[in-house]
Amino acid sequence: MTASEPSAQADARSAPPGADRASPEALPTTETEKQSERASQAANVVDSLKAAPDNVDTVLVLDECFVAEACIDRFLGVLYTRAPKTDWIVVYEKKDVTIKRKGKQITVTRSIPKRVENDFGWKDPKAADKAGMPLMDYVIGGMDRAFKGKLFYLLHAAEQAGLAPGITSGFRDDYRQSIASGLKAANDKSYHGGSSRGGYGHGLAADIISMNGGSKDERVIETKRLWKWIDEHEKQFGVGRPYLNGDPAHLGPVDGQEYVAHRSASSHARLIGKRHTRIAASSRHGVKTRAKSKAATKPATTKISSRL
Repeated sequence: MTASEPSAQADARSAPPGADRASPEALPTTETEKQSERASQAANVVDSLKAAPDNVDTVLVLDECFVAEACIDRFLGVLYTRAPKTDWIVVYEKKDVTIKRKGKQITVTRSIPKRVENDFGWKDPKAADKAGMPLMDYVIGGMDRAFKGKLFYLLHAAEQAGLAPGITSGFRDDYRQSIASGLKAANDKSYHGGSSRGGYGHGLAADIISMNGGSKDERVIETKRLWKWIDEHEKQFGVGRPYLNGDPAHLGPVDGQEYVAHRSASSHARLIGKRHTRIAASSRHGVKTRAKSKAATKPATTKISSRL
């Protein structure tokens, strides 16, 4: 077998069904014809991806993809589609309680905190509709191109590690940010895509959870395991968690302004320095520092709740 025979056989296998594989017409004879055929195949794949159902498996997306940017958007879109848009929030319920005050029983109204499940799945579609865009073009297309590439490689590697990531939030403009609840930035300052950060096409954040686990409690455990894995690989892929337990689901580029401002060694050192300065100043003026309260000595807890 000559060196040219494997290539000829591969070209013959790509000939249309029913064509005579031994005939010259079945084989591309020039480099131009070969390039034209490859371009036609790529176009057909892109068209099939656009028409594919939203719940298509991510492995199928990658196996059938030839165009890198289309693959990245489609892969991230699948991860966004499969993630439930729910979270726990704290609401306050008014309740009458009887207390004893100055020896008398009186009834007072108090606000009792209560954790309830919140559905925010309507927010992105409403924002996309307001912007006059399809949902995937809004949520995935609005993210910075370079960040999307890094996020793709990170989440694809997480999938290969069996962690099943899901995206609950991608690009968010000022309007989408204005209807967010819980911990959040000012409407125009969100790294998800606020106008002061560049707006559409410049989103530098995504919120990530794990889809593993049959129950909510199991998914909480798996999500924490996913976040831990991301922390261990953030330098490798260039994407990390700027706020750690403060907003654990939130991801951004490790060389971005947000991550540097909250996670750099210098900013951490400045915070420690300020704390030591305050303690030293108190000591010089003969002021005793207060002992830590029980609440202050409690270990920090990781919350699933994020910017909705």
